[in-house]
Amino acid sequence: MDDTNQVEHEQISTALEVEQIEVNLFRSKSLWLPLRARGVFGGQVISQALVSATNCVDPAFALHSSHCYFLTSASPSTPIVYYVERLRQGRSYCTRSVKAVQNGEIIFIMLCSFQKPEPWQPSHQWPMPKVPAPEDCELDETKYARVIRDKQVHPKLAALYQALVVERTRSPIAIKPAAEHIVTSAGVITYMYWMKARSIPKYEPSFHKCILAYYSDHYFIPTAARIMGLRRGGKGKDALSMTSTLDHTIWFYNNDFNTGDWMLHVMQSPRSGSGRGIVHGRLYTRDGTLVAVTSQEGVVRADVRGPEPNAKL
Repeated sequence: MDDTNQVEHEQISTALEVEQIEVNLFRSKSLWLPLRARGVFGGQVISQALVSATNCVDPAFALHSSHCYFLTSASPSTPIVYYVERLRQGRSYCTRSVKAVQNGEIIFIMLCSFQKPEPWQPSHQWPMPKVPAPEDCELDETKYARVIRDKQVHPKLAALYQALVVERTRSPIAIKPAAEHIVTSAGVITYMYWMKARSIPKYEPSFHKCILAYYSDHYFIPTAARIMGLRRGGKGKDALSMTSTLDHTIWFYNNDFNTGDWMLHVMQSPRSGSGRGIVHGRLYTRDGTLVAVTSQEGVVRADVRGPEPNAKL
C-alpha cells in the first residue's frame, strides 16, 4: 500500500475532490486512513458523497440534511465510486441518494435533501455554551507534544503521541479542545472542541457544508467511549477494543458560514449499551450562531467477552 495514503492531506480541497466520470457518477481521487483506524476516515467519505450529490442539484437549492449509513470499512488503496440517484425534484425541496461502491461492493449509502431557502420564516436556537475563546485554547498537536516532553511518559505512549503530533500537524483541520468532560448538575457530560479548516480560500457556501461534514466526524463517536471511561490500553471493562461509525446525520440551519474560521462542536452522549453508543452534537460559529445539528451512532466495545454459546445466564 502506498504510504502517502497513511497521511491526511494538508489541503481540504484535495481531501474532498472527486472526479466526475459520468452524469451521475463520481470517483474519489485520494483517501486517508487515520492512525489506528479500521478504514478510510468516515468524514471524508461523507464529504465526498456530499460533493457528488451537490454537483447533481440546481444551485438554487441548499443542502439542509444528510443521513448516512456505513455498511463496511473502506480501503484507502482503491478509489471509491459514488453513484448519485435523483430521487425527487420538487419546487421547494429535492432529494438525492448516493451509493458509495468499492470493489463492486456497496460500502456506504446516503440520503440527502436540499431546500430553496426561506430566510423570512421565524427561527430560534439553543445558546452556545460559554467556553474559552479559540485563541485561549491549545492545538491538539501542541498538547501531545507537551505530554511527550514529560520524562515520566512510557516510551510506547510517547511514540503514539509523536505519531499523533505528525498526523494532527499535517491535517487540513485544526482542532483545539475547548472543554472536556464537563458534568452538569443533572449529570450530563459534555465535550467541546473548536475546529476549523486550515488556510482555505473563499469557497461557495455549498462547499463549506461539505467541509463541515468532514470535520464533524472528528472525535464524535469516541465521545461515547470516553464518557464510559473506556480507553485504549486499559484493562478489562475499562479497555476500549473497538469504535466504528454505523450512521451519521447532519441537519443544517444556516447557509452562510465560514469553515475557515473557528466553529465549536458541542458533543453529548445520552445513551450507550449493547456494544453501541449514540452522540448528539451542535456546531456553532464563534459568534454563537447554531448552524448545524449532528448525530452519530457507532459500535463502542470494551475488551470483554460475552457468555459462551449455550451457557446459562
